[in-house]
Amino acid sequence: MTIFPLRKFFAAAVVAACLPLAPHMASAAPAANLPDFTDLVDKVGPSVVNIRTTTRVTLSQRGGLPPGMDNGDMSEFFRRFFGIPLPQGPQGGQGGQGGSQSPRGGQGGDQDSGPDGGNDSEQSSGVGSGFIMTNDGYVMTNAHVVDDADSIYVTLTDKREFKAKLIGVDDRTDVAVVKIQATNLPAVTVGDSNKVRVGEWVVAIGSPFGLENTVTAGIVSAKGRDTGDYLPFIQTDVAVNPGNSGGPLINMQGEVIGINSQIYSRTGGFMGISFAIPIDEAMRVADQLKTSGKVTRGRIAVAIGEVTKDVADSLGLPKAQGALVSSVEPGGPADKAGIQPGDIIQKFNGVNVETATDLPRMVGDTKPGTKATVTIWRKGATRDLPITIAEMQADKGAKADQKKAPEPKPRPSNALGLSVTDIPADQLAQLKIKGGVVVDTVDGPAARAGLQKGDIILRVGDTDIVNAKQFQDATSHLDPQKMVAILVRRGDNTQFVPLRPRNPGQK
Repeated sequence: MTIFPLRKFFAAAVVAACLPLAPHMASAAPAANLPDFTDLVDKVGPSVVNIRTTTRVTLSQRGGLPPGMDNGDMSEFFRRFFGIPLPQGPQGGQGGQGGSQSPRGGQGGDQDSGPDGGNDSEQSSGVGSGFIMTNDGYVMTNAHVVDDADSIYVTLTDKREFKAKLIGVDDRTDVAVVKIQATNLPAVTVGDSNKVRVGEWVVAIGSPFGLENTVTAGIVSAKGRDTGDYLPFIQTDVAVNPGNSGGPLINMQGEVIGINSQIYSRTGGFMGISFAIPIDEAMRVADQLKTSGKVTRGRIAVAIGEVTKDVADSLGLPKAQGALVSSVEPGGPADKAGIQPGDIIQKFNGVNVETATDLPRMVGDTKPGTKATVTIWRKGATRDLPITIAEMQADKGAKADQKKAPEPKPRPSNALGLSVTDIPADQLAQLKIKGGVVVDTVDGPAARAGLQKGDIILRVGDTDIVNAKQFQDATSHLDPQKMVAILVRRGDNTQFVPLRPRNPGQK
């Protein structure tokens, strides 16, 4: 952190004081009323903690650190934004700055003899924030704050420091719970993140760059912000920096409505956009972590994608909403329920699926073994399918072991710009599909839409495709004035591609 000499500011103040006041300044209107956060900070501040993590290293593992870097703020900065641990000084210190701080606040680190006969010591691996959930010592923070930590230390605002026990982490939501041995602690008041309004004032308290009990304020910029993660975030313009992770986002009633988790940045520092995990979702996760140390979620074993406006228009959907099924795991709950690639899931247990990211949360919050109802759109009509929710397992990478299609016979392109050939019966069985044709050549509308040789066409509009002759028949009378949805499988993924047929003679 750069410190400017005070005398420079003093000299500037003297010069400014000697200048005459401008006429409009003398009669300036009083400033508009601004929120006062002092009572709020007094109320919530004692519930916010600093979290410091350490790892055990041997002297032989340490490298050099350039002078001027300290152990607190730069550790989190290096780990979070560059994905590497903070380099250590030759004696456990930071670039000759006098040694590392031990968990008890002394200099030089805690050393003992390691299994290889060398000296081991605890070295700081990160700093973050958290807040007290219950007065008996449960503390909530981000999972990435305590990742790979050998020891976790929680420091209260009264400077008491405790070694914490890790209760559980959930990487999917980036929530973690730790426990310290203390009682009568000042716990936070949990608010309702569903009642958050865009434009309302909010406050963040945390330890940016290791600077404990730092307060920043701003407004809620957006709700339900989808960043591709499991949860929709609360977006704010509150200044949040490395080290704020895990700290609370607080409304004007002094209630915690979110956990500060991410920032959008091209520099590693705050650029006006920060994201917080909604507290409602975080508390559901925390309750499971406290009870069993892990989070159990439901699954229906499908891969999904967004329903774009073009897809919705081409299928006759009233609006672009729902989750487009791109693939179904053989033998999984969705497969047993009759869900197929190309279906659009519109409701889960009667609740609308507005976007594709809504469905994983709805299913994940459902207890495995529960009977549920999925409402799908297929071929211009809706239908309800009963389904039994399974338990989510560890993520598995998609597998594809497909044979190449045989050399196709030349066929003239049609109104979609596609020539296709039949798929051999053995490959149909391998792909677990009942019909379809493989793309031979692509031009015109299909090429502009991104179709490729080797793609498999399963459906044209509401017509299932079983062979190349039927495909030619189905595409021979398409209206050039109307979009048509083509159900395309590529690898393990299936999606609708809207195309506008070309006029005869058009390229």
